[in-house]
Amino acid sequence: MIEQEKQSNQLSPHHCHGNDKKPIEIYLFVDPLCPECWALEPTLKKLQIEYGRYFSIRHILSGRLARLNMGKKKEYESIAELWERTASRSGMSCDGSLWFENPVSSPHIASIAIKAAELQGRRSGLRFLRKLQEVMFLDKQNISNFDVLKDCARSIGLDVEEFITDIHSDSAAKAFQCDLKITSEMDVKEIPTLVFFNENAEEEGIKISGTYPYEVYVQILEEMLLETPNKSSHPPLESFVKYFGLVASKEIAVVYNMSIAQVEIEMKKLLLKQKVENIPAKYGCFWKYIEK
Repeated sequence: MIEQEKQSNQLSPHHCHGNDKKPIEIYLFVDPLCPECWALEPTLKKLQIEYGRYFSIRHILSGRLARLNMGKKKEYESIAELWERTASRSGMSCDGSLWFENPVSSPHIASIAIKAAELQGRRSGLRFLRKLQEVMFLDKQNISNFDVLKDCARSIGLDVEEFITDIHSDSAAKAFQCDLKITSEMDVKEIPTLVFFNENAEEEGIKISGTYPYEVYVQILEEMLLETPNKSSHPPLESFVKYFGLVASKEIAVVYNMSIAQVEIEMKKLLLKQKVENIPAKYGCFWKYIEK
């Protein structure tokens, strides 16, 4: 659903960033367990690379899945079915068998951990969220397990001791409560939801609930900018994979307007150069950059 609302505007690579002060701010409401949020990743990457100079994104944890009644078999069956259905449709793999083999026992802890990572910088929070999604959707790990959380923090270069201290701190808990308050105030009922704001705090924001074709997001940027934005050129494919570390064939296909078959041909060239390794997944595959 797309709607205009009176909302208060509260609060890479060169392709993704550009100027510090950007004319558009996007509030992106997500949940680490949400397969639809994971499925939106290719579209977000494309939008950031092509038009990232015009907007910044603020991720808000909606808490929609943090209060699930975990431990009930029917709940697990329902989530597993949703994961499989979403992965099959979107091409962004997530393995529903996690919910029968190694279920996420306390989703609330995962959300608190993301806010703890964010205390070391917004980019750290985003990288940590992505890492949680990778180990959960692809490796079927329980992201409410403290050992898993520590491994994720270590792998993206966080100060692990500070991270563990922050998980138990009031600061992380209050940051999560702040996200829940914003979610409530903006009447977000579905995830993912994006709310676009321009620089004029008096003007209405545009709320998009659910996922839409890429062109819809570009059209909204055009409407809010009151001009046709200039599209940035794509970085070389190797640079793209190196920057993000681990990317799905689907993400490459969407960003570079390729078929999956074309992606595999191009990635096999990098594979032969020992620049990447192939990570098979239940649906499709992922490519990991090899750091020398």
